[in-house]
Amino acid sequence: MTLTALAVLVPLLPFLGAAAGLLLGRHAPGFVRPLAVLPTLAAFAVAVVVAARQGTGDPTDASHRLTVTGAAPIDLALHLDGFAVLIAVLVGLVATCVQIYSTAYLRDDPRYPSYAALVSLFTAAMLLVVYSGDLMVLLVGWEVMGICSYFLVGHHWETETARAASIKAFLVTKLGDVPFLIGVFALAADAHSFRISRILDAAAHGQLHHPTVIALLLLAGVAGKSAQFPLHTWLPDAMAGPTPVSALIHAATMVAAGIYLVARLLPVFTASAAALAVLAAMAAVTMIGSGLAALAQDDIKRVLAYSTIGQLGYMAGALAVGDRDAAVFHLLSHGAFKALLFLGAGAVIHASGTNSLTAMSRMGGLAKRVPDAMWTMGIALAALAALPPLSGFFSKESVLRAAEHASSGDTAHVPQAVGWTILVAGLAAAVLTGCYAGRLFLLAFRGRGPQVADHGRQPVAMTTVLWVLAIPSLAFGGLAYRKLPDWFGGTPLAPTLITSVLGTGLALVGLVITYGAWSATTATRQAVPLGAVTTDPGAEPEEIEAEAIDAHQEIYGDAGGADDPGDPGRLLLGPLHGPAARGFDLDALYGALFVRPVLAAANLVRFLDHEVVETWIKGAAGTPRLLGAAVRKAQTGNVQTYLSALLAGAVVLAVLVAVGT
Repeated sequence: MTLTALAVLVPLLPFLGAAAGLLLGRHAPGFVRPLAVLPTLAAFAVAVVVAARQGTGDPTDASHRLTVTGAAPIDLALHLDGFAVLIAVLVGLVATCVQIYSTAYLRDDPRYPSYAALVSLFTAAMLLVVYSGDLMVLLVGWEVMGICSYFLVGHHWETETARAASIKAFLVTKLGDVPFLIGVFALAADAHSFRISRILDAAAHGQLHHPTVIALLLLAGVAGKSAQFPLHTWLPDAMAGPTPVSALIHAATMVAAGIYLVARLLPVFTASAAALAVLAAMAAVTMIGSGLAALAQDDIKRVLAYSTIGQLGYMAGALAVGDRDAAVFHLLSHGAFKALLFLGAGAVIHASGTNSLTAMSRMGGLAKRVPDAMWTMGIALAALAALPPLSGFFSKESVLRAAEHASSGDTAHVPQAVGWTILVAGLAAAVLTGCYAGRLFLLAFRGRGPQVADHGRQPVAMTTVLWVLAIPSLAFGGLAYRKLPDWFGGTPLAPTLITSVLGTGLALVGLVITYGAWSATTATRQAVPLGAVTTDPGAEPEEIEAEAIDAHQEIYGDAGGADDPGDPGRLLLGPLHGPAARGFDLDALYGALFVRPVLAAANLVRFLDHEVVETWIKGAAGTPRLLGAAVRKAQTGNVQTYLSALLAGAVVLAVLVAVGT
């Protein structure tokens, strides 16, 4: 089979699995799990074959003309190069792990068939984005992902939190998609084609007439999809969805799509120094702001959500300094350890026997309860903090290396100020990452919260997936930084001495001060054993858990949220803790600037429609009705009445004539 045919199968297989799962979900429930896992697994295997056959050779292009739309035809185009095929492998790996993990995590969920089908469709849409060589076809996958995220985030639609989160994610990403769509059409108008290869050729030859406007319009869509400031607020709230969905969105789909698009179209952005400056400012604020917010969160999934926002800021920063290779390297590395972190968090939540226990201050006794999650999450958190020799160290140092080169003026088309912005923000974010990574591990696995009920060992499907994802978190970086330049553009990815010492040293500083703050705040606090808080041997696990939490709060104070005195993040952030825990009140600002005016306008329109327009319509219809009723009463059928009326009318007319003369 040709390479092109194999590549077509990669997005097609999960799409067919999704269609079959939706059709057979109710009628043949026994086929749901095989249809969820096997097509995705097969797509992953084919993606590996495609990557091996494509290798480090010249890009492979194939196209079929779909339609002609004036000067810019739309083609069903395929573009395979080194970083496209490797990202497809990442998407296939994470999606397969998520599907296998979900068979156990959502084992008793009655809506599992629709969930599994949507995950497969989500995967197919991302693979279409990765392999597409035409912007209009890419846009199809881009929008399908938005629709799938709406349904998956709102999977538990019976809860108000999930409904609100799904609507918020949809609206915020669509807010960015509107200018993004305008930018796509403007780009095609300048290049006279939607084909990515022709657009890049036009950018290389200076044939784009409005590069700054186009780049800024595209960045709006990227900020929405990849959760960059100021359109990042939907991502922490999206944690209301099932944990495997969070792993898929944060590691390999949706948020990665925006970074991938900028990496693919990077010459369009480097044609405008203003666009690079905006991208750098956006990335810097995202890195530092998300690090502060992560350090103040008590919900384990929200900590990971803000960490994703920060790591996406690193990728955007690498693109701002013109280094696509470093951005994609960190995208690949981050995908593995972030999927591991979310699925490990899912194992912690599953061990508690309830999806509601996500507050780290209320976790106790989990180190011995879920050792697989503890060890694998420890590996992933070390990779997140960029400790050598884990994968995150090599990929994050490649970003800092690119920023260092740009700050010295060695990168063409990139202002030195952009390089300094990313370098300083990246080093500051390294300290914050070490702080919140260490805090998460200490609170989740060494915390003094009430011991949750023991629900036995975790399913093999869940623990196996954790150890599978731990392998690339351990080994990918050391192998990749030597080989990836051959797959990418040839830019060296090896870390330099200065950035390595600074980045690793600052991350260790963050870990050390967090451990010191944790030791200081927990020196006098002890976990509350289950036996001390319940006397009913027949109590349900949820009742035992609730009693343990109540007893813990009675003895040691409120152990949860921004007011917990035992939280090391509170000690480290000081007066910033409250605003950081609330995401610096950006949602409140958006509510005042956008939501309330829109709701007020909607209420005004409703009032005008109901009280004015509808009243006028009712009045216009009521007047003829009243006249008709009056005339109908006059039609008595009595001849004498009619003659009397005629006589009276004649008399009135005679009087009027006499008076008038």
